[in-house]
Amino acid sequence: MVWLRRTTHYLFIVVVAVNSTLLTINAGDYIFYTDWAWTSFVVFSISQSTMLAVGAVYYLLFTGVPGTATYYATIMTIYTWVAKGAWFALGYPYDFVAVPVWIPSAMLLDLTYWATRRNKHMLILVGGTLVGLSLPLFNMINLLLVRDPLQIAFQYPRPTLPPYMTPIEPQVGKFYNSPVALGSGASAVLTVPIAALGAKLNTWTYRWMA
Repeated sequence: MVWLRRTTHYLFIVVVAVNSTLLTINAGDYIFYTDWAWTSFVVFSISQSTMLAVGAVYYLLFTGVPGTATYYATIMTIYTWVAKGAWFALGYPYDFVAVPVWIPSAMLLDLTYWATRRNKHMLILVGGTLVGLSLPLFNMINLLLVRDPLQIAFQYPRPTLPPYMTPIEPQVGKFYNSPVALGSGASAVLTVPIAALGAKLNTWTYRWMA
């Protein structure tokens, strides 16, 4: 049943990578059309750090070779840039999809797995925390480079834009002033159980294919 196990493994990798691309498009769409980019940056940080963790931990534990998390993040990056180009070709502005910076956080995940001598539990705890803490920091450049979402939203209105997404005057500083700090804190907490889910999915795959 080795062929079935390998087929399931590669199918899972493709599914997660494609879903991460779709999630990125949706998160980028939210950043692009929101009335307050700072708020959506927190949503962006949580969604991308958890998506990276579940796929990278699964892939890393499946192969057992440090470096595969970075390879997985590279796949997601390539997929997302292709999607970004496709949306741009359809007439959407270049800033419509913000491509996350996954690779540095994935490198930290690989480094944790290597430094702890392939300890699965340390990978989940330490690696998951590092991914959640670092991804918002590395992606701050996205928030700085994307043009003013309020201005762009009025320039490129969507015909299907729901009323609750209609751009309004941003309330900067209404709830908090540091989206990077809030994104890092929330991501660090949520990424650990999601990383554990990735490890559990790996176990389930082996048991199901046994």
